[in-house]
Amino acid sequence: MDTPVASGTRYMREVNTAAVLTELRRCTGTSVTELARATGLSRQAVTRSISGLEEGGLVELLAPQRPGRRTGRPPQVVRFRAEAGHVLGLALTPEELRVVAADLGGTVVAEETAPLTGTDGAHLARTLTATVTATLDSAGLTPDQVWHACLGAPGIVDRHTQQIRFTASMPHIAGDLLLRTLGSCLPCPVHLDNDVKLATEGERRRAGHDRHEGPMVLVQWGERVGAGIVVFDRLYRGASNDAGDLGFLDLCVEDPGTGQADADAQGLGAFEAWVGTTRLTSLVRETAERRGDHTLARSLQEGDRGMDTAAEALHRGDPAATEALEEITRRFAKGLGAVRALLDPEVVVIGGPMARCGEHLLTALNAHLQQQRLDPPRLELAALEEDAIVRGALHHALAEVERGALALPPTARLFS
Repeated sequence: MDTPVASGTRYMREVNTAAVLTELRRCTGTSVTELARATGLSRQAVTRSISGLEEGGLVELLAPQRPGRRTGRPPQVVRFRAEAGHVLGLALTPEELRVVAADLGGTVVAEETAPLTGTDGAHLARTLTATVTATLDSAGLTPDQVWHACLGAPGIVDRHTQQIRFTASMPHIAGDLLLRTLGSCLPCPVHLDNDVKLATEGERRRAGHDRHEGPMVLVQWGERVGAGIVVFDRLYRGASNDAGDLGFLDLCVEDPGTGQADADAQGLGAFEAWVGTTRLTSLVRETAERRGDHTLARSLQEGDRGMDTAAEALHRGDPAATEALEEITRRFAKGLGAVRALLDPEVVVIGGPMARCGEHLLTALNAHLQQQRLDPPRLELAALEEDAIVRGALHHALAEVERGALALPPTARLFS
């Protein structure tokens, strides 16, 4: 058993190595002196960290290069080996599967997208295997060059077994289907997580830095409504790993029957049946018919295409779309008011198909929130849109690679 002194020493070495590794990933090459200056560490601490990272295959020492006609011993250059390994980020939705490969610096080297049809688990497994294989082939990689993979999928994921306990939109992926399939074609560790939680990490850490530092809530607002919650700079998951499942709020006190048929037929929660994109397109269609705009009413279809039509009508100032958005944001503000009262986030980021309504959505939602007693949070539109889930998956995979590297003893190797 480690003594407190040994444990503390190991912890400090890990902290120092993390600081050195972070700095090395920011540049193409630097010296020990420059690393010591940038990290605030001693040259001895930097050298010790570099030695461990070099043995782990993450850095290499380049031959000294003498700049110009300067005299004296030239500094040796240290370079982060982004090409030493790769990670996979995967995003699964009822409509498609997306697989992205990136090097250890986070640079994307290949990506493939495959459409999904039907609810056949065997077909999904074949598609998953084929798409992963196609992505690796496109990048010129073999499976053993992938160090970690992370997949985001709809549903509640058991944190201990990594199995999907429940998912209304894709019931055929419940259980260990996804893990078994990826395990059969990848020898590396695989992490399975909820799509909205990964989207939250992707949105928060886009462009390689934290975009939001205070309490934050990302609302993925589409046919279904879910949220990712960040407090104390960490993703909050709750006791059952399903914190933020806003769709199951029961706030429809004005008209409990509204949307109940949709909820029963599609497994929707009460709140998402009341405020989701399916309900919005229905409201636009009903309002258009009442106003005599039968052309708009006929053009609306349920699903994503219906949402596109509704958003286009809204952007051109159509009265029916504007009126429907006013109603749907009034309803949504009730749920957001509950989130505000409990969490008091600094910012609420709106993602998903509803974000296509743009600033019209934020303006209408803000107006309703201003009528509530508590000061409303700042509202923003998601920046990554469809990329958020896969970016969050890549971030998690890279973080796991780094965590594994820092936990290694100085004499161990990351790979043979």
